[in-house]
Amino acid sequence: MKLYIYDHCPFCVKARMIFGLKNIPVELIVMMNDDEQTPVRLIGQKMAPILMKADGSCMPESLDIVHYIDESDRSPLLTGAVNPAIGDWLRRVNGYINKLLIPRVAEAPFAEFATPQARQYFINKKQATYGDFAELKQHAPGLIKNISDDLRKLDDLIVKPNAVNGELSLDDIHLFPLLRSLSLVAGVEYPSRVADYRDNMAKQTQVNLLSSVAA
Repeated sequence: MKLYIYDHCPFCVKARMIFGLKNIPVELIVMMNDDEQTPVRLIGQKMAPILMKADGSCMPESLDIVHYIDESDRSPLLTGAVNPAIGDWLRRVNGYINKLLIPRVAEAPFAEFATPQARQYFINKKQATYGDFAELKQHAPGLIKNISDDLRKLDDLIVKPNAVNGELSLDDIHLFPLLRSLSLVAGVEYPSRVADYRDNMAKQTQVNLLSSVAA
């Protein structure tokens, strides 16, 4: 199987997680960010991730891929109950976090930005959505304080470092990608349980953190 992704993309991380958790081999193919032709050829529109199955058919949508792979061997891993408090926490944080993350993503050495044209394509698209990156960066200190405060609230919700609710569930699929993205931001303060959970999930899912290129 092949999984077409962007390395920075949290939705792509969701799809990558289930392969790592189940130790199922998959070929990762990083598309250039300005490559519209490949996803359109595969599924008719520009989006990621895209799973190409063994029979050559293609499946978009991260959660559809997660469910398909999790149930493919009839031994699903994501059997735990979800905690509404995790969903509430994610909704609150997702209301502002991209204003902190996106300008940093645009400057980071991701493979999908290997050409100047691919990087500029991303910048143009995201500035149209979120506003001028230079202006967003001026608000970064306040946003870093906000997320550090919210991470302290998350710390109280983490039951175990290998599963946020004690047993692997969709909450893990939604939570870890955000924490992985946050590892791109220098200066964020992580309480111990959040840090342990993030680091452990990176190992379990075989998805690298971004701390080495944090800015």
